[in-house]
Amino acid sequence: MTIQSSQDTDKTSIQVIERLNSLLDALARYPDPVSLKQLSADTGLHPSTAHRILNDLVLKRLVERAEPGAYRLGMRLLELGNVVKSRLNVREAALDFMRALHRKTQQTVNLSVRQGDEIVYIDRAFSERSGMQVVRAIGGRAPLHLTSTGKLFLSVDDPKSVRSYATRTGLSGHNKNSITELTTLERELSLVRARGFARDNEELELGVRCMAAGIRDDSGRLIAGLSISAPADRLQEDWLEDLMLTVNQISAVLGYTVQEPS
Repeated sequence: MTIQSSQDTDKTSIQVIERLNSLLDALARYPDPVSLKQLSADTGLHPSTAHRILNDLVLKRLVERAEPGAYRLGMRLLELGNVVKSRLNVREAALDFMRALHRKTQQTVNLSVRQGDEIVYIDRAFSERSGMQVVRAIGGRAPLHLTSTGKLFLSVDDPKSVRSYATRTGLSGHNKNSITELTTLERELSLVRARGFARDNEELELGVRCMAAGIRDDSGRLIAGLSISAPADRLQEDWLEDLMLTVNQISAVLGYTVQEPS
């Protein structure tokens, strides 16, 4: 019996990724569907190896089989590309405005996006003078129902989707202030819809309160949330006006036309 070492396993995994990447690169060079024979020649892969990898990519929608024996890049790549594009765009559009909001409030300003049942922190403006230790690093995650930005995203979901989220996650809590009941969450989301902003009253971290408002793209879709985090006894209500102005400015840069109240 041959025992494969972890080093050999890592090498094999890297080799598979390299082969996969070479096939995607080859497909990207052609505007029309490409034959297996041509892909094999372009990548130097044996036809059987290329065929096996392409079949796996087809199952994941990263590649499409346009016709028997011919392939092209799949729609899943477009979907993923649009996700990356929106995140890069919103970070670029938001950064200067985030810094200005931080200078005015002297508190941590977070930019977050939704990924599945969590938010992901993708940028932050802060300083030591904020008086609060940064709890979640850039790239960190947190449950939707425990965060102000997460509640923004849940508030645009339909009731069935919110119930499904509650079932999947169990609405687990981090402390005594966490929302762990569906009826409580539904009431909270109704308030978010009515107000146009969301709050986290020490639900994720004791001693930390947040307020968040949404950033929208040119189609009006909610793509990110901007939040101010502060020690619980320092969060000021008059920052809300500054926060709303900031998200409207960022949304405008992204092409969204802010609706004036009637």
